Amino acid sequence: MPRQNSAEVLVDESTLTSRGQTTIPAPIRKALRLGPADKLRFSLRADNTVVLSRSPEATSLDPVIGAFLDFIERDASARPERIGMIPDDLMARARDLTAGVDVDLGAPLDPEDE
Repeated sequence: MPRQNSAEVLVDESTLTSRGQTTIPAPIRKALRLGPADKLRFSLRADNTVVLSRSPEATSLDPVIGAFLDFIERDASARPERIGMIPDDLMARARDLTAGVDVDLGAPLDPEDE
């Protein structure tokens, strides 16, 4: 039965089969945005708890954005001194590119995007 406490955002249970398989409960799959062919990471902690997370190599919905974010992560790790404010001219370009685009952050997502 699902339960929650202050240290756990979402908790659910699943049964292990005789073949060592289980089903990840739907609320957990949804929270982690897991889909078919996504890779999972199991991390065993010293207190014998297991943390399930998306693998860093998980299938990305947009491989270009995933590759770009990987590049930024590598660059920031290798050259932390280069992290700084976004230059004014780049911010102006971003404002120009998004001018006239209306976004309602409170609107429900399309079911295909969830």
